[in-house]
Amino acid sequence: MDKKKISNLLENLFIVILAFYPLRHIGVGLDLWDTGYNYANFQYMGTGNMDSMWFFSTYLANVTGNFLTKLPSGDTLMGMNLYTGLTVSLMALIGYFFCTRKLKMPKFLAFAGEMAAVSLCWCPTALLYNYLTYLFFLLSSILLYLGLTGEKKVCLFLAGVFLGANVLVRFSNLPEAAMILAVWAYDLILWREEKACTPAGQEKSGKSLLNLMGRHTLWCLAGYAAAALMLFLGIEIRYGMGEYTEGIRRLFAMTENASDYQALSMVKGIFKVYGENLYWVFRIGFIALCGVALFAAAERLEKLCLKRIRGNVDKQGQAAADRKEQNSGSAICQRGIHAGVRILWVGVCAAMLVWLYAREFCSFYFYSYDSIWRPGPIFLMLALLSAVVCILHKGSSREEKLVSGMMILIIMLTSIGSNNGVLPSLNNLFLAGPYTLWQCWKFFQRGDLGLKGGWVLSWFPVKGVLGAFLILCLFQFGCFGAKFVFAESTGVQDAAEVVENNAVLRNIKMEGRKARWMRELSAYVNENNLEGREVLLYGWIPAVSYYLQMPYAMNPWSELDSYVPEVMEKDLAELKSRITKKQEEKPVIILENKFALYEEGGLEAMEAAGLSQKDCESVEKSEKWLLFLGFMEEQGYTQAFRNEKFALYR
Repeated sequence: MDKKKISNLLENLFIVILAFYPLRHIGVGLDLWDTGYNYANFQYMGTGNMDSMWFFSTYLANVTGNFLTKLPSGDTLMGMNLYTGLTVSLMALIGYFFCTRKLKMPKFLAFAGEMAAVSLCWCPTALLYNYLTYLFFLLSSILLYLGLTGEKKVCLFLAGVFLGANVLVRFSNLPEAAMILAVWAYDLILWREEKACTPAGQEKSGKSLLNLMGRHTLWCLAGYAAAALMLFLGIEIRYGMGEYTEGIRRLFAMTENASDYQALSMVKGIFKVYGENLYWVFRIGFIALCGVALFAAAERLEKLCLKRIRGNVDKQGQAAADRKEQNSGSAICQRGIHAGVRILWVGVCAAMLVWLYAREFCSFYFYSYDSIWRPGPIFLMLALLSAVVCILHKGSSREEKLVSGMMILIIMLTSIGSNNGVLPSLNNLFLAGPYTLWQCWKFFQRGDLGLKGGWVLSWFPVKGVLGAFLILCLFQFGCFGAKFVFAESTGVQDAAEVVENNAVLRNIKMEGRKARWMRELSAYVNENNLEGREVLLYGWIPAVSYYLQMPYAMNPWSELDSYVPEVMEKDLAELKSRITKKQEEKPVIILENKFALYEEGGLEAMEAAGLSQKDCESVEKSEKWLLFLGFMEEQGYTQAFRNEKFALYR
């Protein structure tokens, strides 16, 4: 079989893996937070159930999710995990084809980079406002590249369309408009190259820098405006712009209470992570510098050996044959020193990896973030450094500089709009992952660089340290991706049981205790025909609404700082009005354990159950919980079901 056929077979295998590997966990794990909460928002989409602030700030994600719920098996957790998981498959394939077809990247590097990107998708795919953001950002970046390098106006227009639509996917995507900087930078490069290549005395083409920038910018801006206008028109027709502006106004006001969502706080959070990891960067860098010094000393030693042997030959006046023998001896000496120091350095790089693990740089607990908490941000720093080096390198083409600048913007902009530090950027490496490996590969292929004065610095030790770090990263990322399944901000462990009496959770493997909680609660709901009844939830259990198929009567995640007491008081007043004036049936109430304990016996009951002082104080001092408890007492709710996690009131 020839090389071309083998290459095609390997690529077909790569494509199949990238299409199906992102779906590996669709039937594993039960998350009581984000997963079910978002699926409930999709199923009960609209201002009737959802908080208008979150509904409009993630509008396109909710519309897309609502469409998915209407597909076959869209009423089950596994079905929705499948449909939303396909966004990751799509991004991995798009990234692979762009890297191999347009950037001419080696296929195995593109595949390895995409597998790393898929493995680092820690966020549940149920959060479509994240994954649609990444998808639209990826498409817009590729279209910008194609539009600029191929002078294709339609690509620039479509790039603007995806960036404009992304604001309706998640309102905090507004900073992505900064991708226009890549357009302007590329135009500047084009203008300078044309200016430099125009012979003296020859008339220039007449394209000024402003004309070049203006033409490209206008096409991007036209697409951006067209997408935004069309989507806003749809909102106006269906809901009215007044509803939209009120929801967005509340989004801005929310930051007064949820300070971690303030713009300055988010930017500080990003640089804080990078700053903390400089501790490890300096130490790894110091090891590389020691290697450079070691190789420089070895090179000096080789020259001294050679000089001494040749000096002995001249002094003794030996025959030409003897001189040849001595020279062969000097060559053996050189090769011996050269090979010996390289073998030594391979051992040093291996020892560096052992040292990093011993110092808990990362762990083998692949079900938790500990396994990638430090390698991940440093990999991002490596990506940024690679991009800067490529931009400053005189041998880089304008296309390479363009894609390098885009990598910097993608990595930095992805994390803005989130309170999770650099974790969103790690979740969006579908271009940056392959790009970083590609730049490192090109560095590995380069020869040694010399300095004036006869001293030669070998880059072998730097390559060795970099190679060892990349091996560590790919190992950690791969194992993390194979093991980690998100559940309440950490990972799933020992998922072996299923809940037989809940149609939504059919065939989902979960931890034994969660299976028991949901099995008992589902049994009560089934026996009392509560499916379809409205529910009020309090505690960190917002996903219960979706799992039990009980639409929420008001915000199901009341404990979030973004849901302020003033809004909750208003929502409870409206609910009371519906119950008393419209004679609507009272919603069922489900509380998380610690709040049920407080309702049953106050702080004494909580302390007797072994809850921490911090938990007790957080409940007693919660203004929202006291409002909720007052509503329960006023409406005469009594406990009807209880287990170790939930309490149900009617």
